[in-house]
Amino acid sequence: MAEWTSAVGAAQLARLITSQQDRAAGPGSRKLPAYRTLADGIRLLVLEGRVPVAARLPAERELAGALSLSRTTVAAAYEALRGEGFLESRRGAGSWTAVPAGNPLPARGLEPLPPESLGSMIDLGCAALPAPEPWLTKAVQGALEELPPYAHTHGDYPAGLPALRRMLADRYTEQGIPTMPEQIMVTTGAMGAMDAICSLFAGRGERIAVESPSYANILQLMRAAGVRLVPVAMADGLAGWDMDVWRQVLRDSAPRLAYVVADFHNPTGALASEEQRRAMVEAARSAGTVLVADETMLELKLDPDLAMPRPVCSFDPAGSTVITVGSASKAFWAGMRIGWVRAAPDVIRSLVAARAYADLGTPVLEQLAVNWLMRTGGWQEAVGIRRDQARDNRDALVKAVRRQLPDWDFQVPQGGLTLWARAGGLSGSRLAEVGERVGVRVPSGPRFGVDGAFEGYVRLPFTVGGPVAEEAAARLASAASLIATGAAGPTTEPPRTFVA
Repeated sequence: MAEWTSAVGAAQLARLITSQQDRAAGPGSRKLPAYRTLADGIRLLVLEGRVPVAARLPAERELAGALSLSRTTVAAAYEALRGEGFLESRRGAGSWTAVPAGNPLPARGLEPLPPESLGSMIDLGCAALPAPEPWLTKAVQGALEELPPYAHTHGDYPAGLPALRRMLADRYTEQGIPTMPEQIMVTTGAMGAMDAICSLFAGRGERIAVESPSYANILQLMRAAGVRLVPVAMADGLAGWDMDVWRQVLRDSAPRLAYVVADFHNPTGALASEEQRRAMVEAARSAGTVLVADETMLELKLDPDLAMPRPVCSFDPAGSTVITVGSASKAFWAGMRIGWVRAAPDVIRSLVAARAYADLGTPVLEQLAVNWLMRTGGWQEAVGIRRDQARDNRDALVKAVRRQLPDWDFQVPQGGLTLWARAGGLSGSRLAEVGERVGVRVPSGPRFGVDGAFEGYVRLPFTVGGPVAEEAAARLASAASLIATGAAGPTTEPPRTFVA
């Protein structure tokens, strides 16, 4: 990258390095020169995504003071990082993090395998479950019964069917967020919603702040739009959002948009607290940034006693700062490509007007099916089935991974569809490649980061359970063993483009 897009303070970087070294230290550890230890620590923080790529590092003197090291040691560490391609510098602009050329591209993903091609392969690439029958069939039958009046029209509804817009608006109103149908646009899935929002608000070269890690397909959509991604590091485990860091990034980078998944974040599973949500909205409003809240995982609460915080848009009910994106694809079925946007009426009008040059509208039959589900109570029944499936699969997968891969580090989320695991010091990209050889497909960490971060992670979705979860973990353990013993051979993984 040509210049930095965010900054890491000396005190913050010192805390990250110190906590990392405390975890790494152990009996028999080989002592390295201080500059090498510091350089390795910063490099690992970048690869894990805890320090974003293109983040300006503190001056040598500042970091030396924060770490109680000599400036010479810090200078040597920075020089080592520059030589390895993990740091770039320019006189007058300082030094900022980078990733060497040739590292795995973060845009790669896993195409979902066609069902007829699965065979003996266990596919953990897609965080999607089979349809919650009988509700899919009932919804389609109900939609067909209601279709005739619409069949006598042109069938184009750029803002969505009025009945579904009203239904979605009423659902927000029932949550204590007064909403009019004029604040809703129905889209072709959440991806269609995000594509429309990015096209309207963020032209080529504009900055968008994103969580690091974040949802792989959205990151790729934004890259394709030519925007500049500003990664904001997530806190460890399920702690999620460091609001001091977010305030600094929004203030310093002034991004046009900020994209967050506050409800069972994909891929980490973190759930933002009510305080974090309020602070996020206030920070975005102060910076003049439009905050896009992705609620696609909202209804997948897996622990029944969990008290859910209020939606992000409840702190901006008029929709002047917050745009909300929802979807039926995760909560109901990935084949039901219905999404929606909630925003201020003028934003919705602009999105609808721009849609004439995109997809014109969303299929009527599928909109009728979702409306039928929500009107009849079938939605709640279907989501209940989905939660039970995901909870059972989560519990089975967690037990299997802990048994087969005890050195992998993760925290168990209370909802969502994904487990974010640190792979015991192994390369996530290598695990993805070797895993396919032994019959398990898994997306590697860099797919969810910006410019090669999170090399030491993999994402495991709650899509298999019982004996299949145990077998998936066993195959991952086999892949890990092949890598650790050097028996896996050279990397040959081809580029790919999709992660669900």
